[in-house]
Amino acid sequence: MRQILWFRRDLRVEDSALLENAKDEVLPIFIFDKNILGKLPKDDKRVTFIYKSVLSLKSKLKNLGLDLAIFYGEPKEIFSKLKKLEIDEILCSIDFDSYAKKRDKEIEELLPLRRFIDSFILNPQEHLKSDGTPYKVFTPFYKSLNTITQADSIALRKRNKTITLVDFDYKNFPTLEGLGFEESILPESLYKEPLELLSLFSLKLENYQENRDYFHKDATSKLSVHLRFGLISPSMVFNYIKRFSNSEFFIRELFWREFYNYILFHFPNSQAENFNGLDIKWNENEENFIKWCEGYTGVPIIDAAMKHLNETGTMHNRLRMIVASFLTKNLFIDWKKGEEYFALKLLDYEASSNIGSWQWGASTGADAAPYFRVFNPYSQSKKFDEKGIFIKSVLKELKDIETKLFHIENGVQSNLFVNYPKAIVDINFSRKRAIEKFKEAKK
Repeated sequence: MRQILWFRRDLRVEDSALLENAKDEVLPIFIFDKNILGKLPKDDKRVTFIYKSVLSLKSKLKNLGLDLAIFYGEPKEIFSKLKKLEIDEILCSIDFDSYAKKRDKEIEELLPLRRFIDSFILNPQEHLKSDGTPYKVFTPFYKSLNTITQADSIALRKRNKTITLVDFDYKNFPTLEGLGFEESILPESLYKEPLELLSLFSLKLENYQENRDYFHKDATSKLSVHLRFGLISPSMVFNYIKRFSNSEFFIRELFWREFYNYILFHFPNSQAENFNGLDIKWNENEENFIKWCEGYTGVPIIDAAMKHLNETGTMHNRLRMIVASFLTKNLFIDWKKGEEYFALKLLDYEASSNIGSWQWGASTGADAAPYFRVFNPYSQSKKFDEKGIFIKSVLKELKDIETKLFHIENGVQSNLFVNYPKAIVDINFSRKRAIEKFKEAKK
């Protein structure tokens, strides 16, 4: 038996479905996919992080007596060549977004492809309602998983220690520059190992439920990028956090990620269509969309959040909800445009979670916010950043502004000594307009 172990978004040796199911001779590989990289800007921070993580995986595999062959190209072309090595099958983790399904179908025409649920805890084909249909609402979905969520731990996969390495050239692989990218400086958390981040987060767990919404506080786990690319498995995160008595709220958050993957699997059209089927006539004001993207809306919390995203590739979850509500309700611009922009910028971009979250904010998705729930960005910034700590850290030109002005519509603009653009939309008017348009769509 000769197998290719195709690492993709499971860049680890612990709790690895590939290493558990590997047999006899193996060729571990990673492919920097031209079809994906070709759409990214040359300074995309994710590529730096993935490249660093792939080299780390190679080192860890070598410590186990294995290695990693690293390729750059189109998967179909690469597997056409590898097929000549008398390969019996390919083992890989499964993805449910449209590109992944199309890519895997092409590869399966060349070689048998055996897929594993390795990026999530749940198999979305399971855990259906009693009538055999999938859940569409999170709370009953979560309650149905009681035997899992209330367990002390989830069994982890064990490595097959009897496998041997296929003779191959493992020494030659592309540089980051050879991929066409520049090395980027990453957020500090991305230079830490996942278990170190978990250890630090455990100290904050007691106050997590209360503090997680305050985006100027260091209250979150910072694990989203590591989970996205599989440097740690969700089961490992579950087991670590479950040791603490106050773990329930974080565990629930972990299963929101599972829920969105479950929804994308059962309703693949939701990647490009409103999940609830509403036919909404969105505003097509491109100028306002660009101002939202670049952080020039005249609303301090929106502008700070978007400029911070553009600079760092990160955004706090509360801020994601605020900017999504502003785009889809106040500007009444299609959620898909926001989703696509986040896909370009977010270090932790994951199709299922991003699509699900945007449809939640736009009131078009599974178990979404009701259409009449429109976040007021000024009251949100007052509630969660009253002293303007986050806003001032990003919008340096406003560092001397009286803080209360951040939380008043066009308040900053009332200061004659500051050149700050007028808000591009009236909050109350746009809120009423959004509600009326949703009512029309529902009819």
